[in-house]
Amino acid sequence: MQPGNMLHTFAIYVDNKPGVLTRVASLFRRRAFNIESLTVGHTERPGVSRMTVVVDTDDYGARRLEANLYKLVPVQRVDDITQTPSIARDLALIKVAATGEARTHVMQLVDVYRARIVDVGPESLVIEATGPEAKIDSLLEVLRPFGVIEMARTGRVSMARGTTTARRFDPPRAPVEAAAIDLSNCSV
Repeated sequence: MQPGNMLHTFAIYVDNKPGVLTRVASLFRRRAFNIESLTVGHTERPGVSRMTVVVDTDDYGARRLEANLYKLVPVQRVDDITQTPSIARDLALIKVAATGEARTHVMQLVDVYRARIVDVGPESLVIEATGPEAKIDSLLEVLRPFGVIEMARTGRVSMARGTTTARRFDPPRAPVEAAAIDLSNCSV
């Protein structure tokens, strides 16, 4: 992470159509932002998908990204939920080498981390773990000595806590005007 930067989490609501993911990801690429995490799925509204995108940037970069995202036709709404009280979760499937006594130790670790064993093979176990990214990282570190064979992670999924949805769909939010942002102490 660059000094002054932090991980910003955006909830981006888009039309559920082919090519939308490419257009949004290309915007990040063109602006030289690295996407730390990206998840996409259906929402409660038919024809609308939600993208949760995590980017390492400063506040100015986050405002600039939000303004640029609104310029894309398939984007309906953008919420920077970084400062909003929210719940963030990650899902990981981890295949670990486990035979004999090692299997017992791995199963005990799975219980401690409140994970689940979803597949048992003659020489391996597949573990499903959900929770904050730090919990998944910690579980992964304690499993490494047993031999992690394979791992797949979803990336961060976030939602505002309680009844505070960041914003409703109607009416759509107007894009941030460049003149409304104080650029006097910023450099590009």
